[in-house]
Amino acid sequence: MELTRQQLQQLIPHNPYIDHWFHTLSQLLPDYEINTPQRIAAFMAQCTHESGDFVFLKENLNYKAASLRKVFPKYFPTDELAAQYANKPEKIANRVYGGRMSNGPEESGDGFKFCGRGLIQITGKDNYTWFAASLQISTDEASEYMQTFEGAAQSACWFWETNNLNRFADTGDFEHMTKVINGGTIGLEDRIARYQKAMKIFGV
Repeated sequence: MELTRQQLQQLIPHNPYIDHWFHTLSQLLPDYEINTPQRIAAFMAQCTHESGDFVFLKENLNYKAASLRKVFPKYFPTDELAAQYANKPEKIANRVYGGRMSNGPEESGDGFKFCGRGLIQITGKDNYTWFAASLQISTDEASEYMQTFEGAAQSACWFWETNNLNRFADTGDFEHMTKVINGGTIGLEDRIARYQKAMKIFGV
């Protein structure tokens, strides 16, 4: 199966760049064997959830204190601590992503430097380094590339293939697929709803 422009328009109806995205996805999806209704629907469901329908190509970390407590309770166990970080995206990223995924500690600034980018929001120095290596470019170049149409889509396809997410798409295992992408199951219901909508659009 190949995704049509009309189907894409139905999947991201309010996106002003349908032609750009359609051109990019038409070239990339077949290369990464995202080529059955189930695979394309799963890919689109995850990417549209992560990027707000292909609008946010860089992670928005501008959280209020209450949201920090809810979304990242492990990193913000008290109201007092959350208040110190509220509405400071760079500080939030450095705390939440510091010291893992090969990022340096909070004070290194790696958390913000390697925050989520692209359609599937690739995160962490590890992923940036591997993606950059696959294209033989630097991590800084990869960071900029992921905020272009082609780079945003290619980084998502690369992550999909690297983590063999087609196997979960083939079996409809959204829980495990989401854990690989998200590190947990945040937004699982929305991801599944988006998948079901895509399958309906594809006539399956």
